[in-house]
Amino acid sequence: MTEKQTIKNIKKTREAKALNTNIVIIDDHQLFREGVKRILDFEQTFQVVAEGDDGSEAISLVEEYNPDVVIMDINMPQINGVEATKQLIEKHPETKVIILSIHDDENYVQHALQTGASGYLLKEMDADALVEAVKVVADGGSYLHPKVTHNLVNEYRRLSSNGSGATGVAFAPEIRRPLHLLTRRECEVLQLLADGKSNRGIGETLYISEKTVKNHVSNILQKMNVNDRTQAVVTAIKNGWVEVR
Repeated sequence: MTEKQTIKNIKKTREAKALNTNIVIIDDHQLFREGVKRILDFEQTFQVVAEGDDGSEAISLVEEYNPDVVIMDINMPQINGVEATKQLIEKHPETKVIILSIHDDENYVQHALQTGASGYLLKEMDADALVEAVKVVADGGSYLHPKVTHNLVNEYRRLSSNGSGATGVAFAPEIRRPLHLLTRRECEVLQLLADGKSNRGIGETLYISEKTVKNHVSNILQKMNVNDRTQAVVTAIKNGWVEVR
């Protein structure tokens, strides 16, 4: 091998490493933590660089390994995930945190997001949801477990119907599809997002591939000028573009 080829290979290796998503996992249950790591290790561009079993370790691990994403359990013995996220974001505001939880109550979700978390997953998630969440959050987006999104939507509907929501506007009884903005297929995908379905669930419902669903979701976010799926659903509800069922 010539010197030129060697230098070229080294450069390719460095570029490949730069494309990796480095991940730190914080969870006090070792078996669960190992299961999460095993799922992530199947993705060639993911690299779990460190693990911890309490929120108190989060800051030191982030400072040592500078990960792209931190996956954090919410219930831990010394410092819980929400408090650890708050401390972490205060010191390292660029850090992206995904909260793992058994709680789907909207109060838990809102509290986690208010402290700076970029994602919220339930521990009943499947492997695809975990991988998708890490990719979305690493790219600068937000990701909520579909069941959590559905609960937040229902809470928004309840508040809007009572006239006590932030907008004080009654929930729109008439559905007006945004055909001026989205295609018919994109309207269908938006409705299924409001129903709390994952990309896989949407694909199975519409008999299209998961890759096609991802393309539709990206187009919807771009056309609606929102950053993530949750914002798209809330905007759609406010405008009466979807049914909440």
